[in-house]
Amino acid sequence: MYHFEENEEYLPFTDVLFEMIETGKIRGVTSTITLMEILVKPNRDGNERAVDEYKFILQTFPNLEIRQVDAEVAERAAEIRARYGVRPRDALQVAASLANNADVFITNDEELKRIREIEIVIMKEVLTMKRELPPTEVGGFQRLAGALRLQPHLLV
Repeated sequence: MYHFEENEEYLPFTDVLFEMIETGKIRGVTSTITLMEILVKPNRDGNERAVDEYKFILQTFPNLEIRQVDAEVAERAAEIRARYGVRPRDALQVAASLANNADVFITNDEELKRIREIEIVIMKEVLTMKRELPPTEVGGFQRLAGALRLQPHLLV
């Protein structure tokens, strides 16, 4: 959502993340929940052009798979929700990532760090790390990705 809404605070993270997905350095997985979430603002604003553009980008983006929320995902989400008490949409997102064998779940919701079935990466923390690195070490997200042990499969 931050990328589609061009949130300037998170663009340094999302620009590099989507570049890595687009070039095939990592594979991105998201769910139909993401589609719903990114379409709320343009629908609320009556911006049909943005709705169409967002759908097109998400559905055709190279190396990004959209996972349907099916019975398998719903059952896994129920287990996650029961175990950790997270919101339904978050449980569904994490369950979709697990169903697609993602190694990392990227979010800004620190509450999700309680989940142990997958590595949770908090964007704010990554950006804080980047600001704390010496200027010679800020050569893009590659070094940060290495520091976070990002695997070739993740959910965005």
